[in-house]
Amino acid sequence: MPTPLFELRQVTLARDGKIVLRELSTDLPRGAVSVVGPSGSGKSTLLRLLNRLADPDRGVVLYKGTDVLQLDVLALRREVCLVPQLPALLEGSVEHNVRYGARLAGKEADVSRVLGLAGLDTSYAERDAARLSVGEQQRVMLARALALEPAVLLLDEPTSALDAAARESVEQTLLDLRDRLGLSWVLVTHDHEQAARMADWAVTLALGGTIVSEGPPAAAVRT
Repeated sequence: MPTPLFELRQVTLARDGKIVLRELSTDLPRGAVSVVGPSGSGKSTLLRLLNRLADPDRGVVLYKGTDVLQLDVLALRREVCLVPQLPALLEGSVEHNVRYGARLAGKEADVSRVLGLAGLDTSYAERDAARLSVGEQQRVMLARALALEPAVLLLDEPTSALDAAARESVEQTLLDLRDRLGLSWVLVTHDHEQAARMADWAVTLALGGTIVSEGPPAAAVRT
């Protein structure tokens, strides 16, 4: 297996008294990783552990060999940036949305560049974010994340609300980004075929938050 980017050791997390992840141990390598499984298997919870949007009840999560609890949480979230399942944009223009997070991080966003990386031309900068299609809004979310210059993207089912054409377009954008910027990502999906298309390594979860299989997608997503 390639060098781990994230390591999870005996991670257990419960919500409202129900176990979501149970004594889960796995390594997630650099590059493109998919976390696959049905609804209720803890995929999104696992993703949120990686940049401390959630913390385990027991166990350890390591990023580049360091316990994430020892890292500055805001710095971690800027380096390991979540793109949520559904767009959550601010009122106002696309440019305002792209600049917002970067400004909080003390960065000056190159709006034209990150829009281009996300597959949108510069004319989108002045558009009202609320009037875009869901697919366009998802790309703005991606541009906003890229403005932080992250090393890792956490992608929580980013194409689940899109039609087939938009899904293929966003997938191609992500693959192009990986080639151009050398980004790593962890992609949560319930779609085994998407996992095989988008990742070099896959972890498959079962209901109850346990691992069914892990390895190259052709093997790991067969179960």
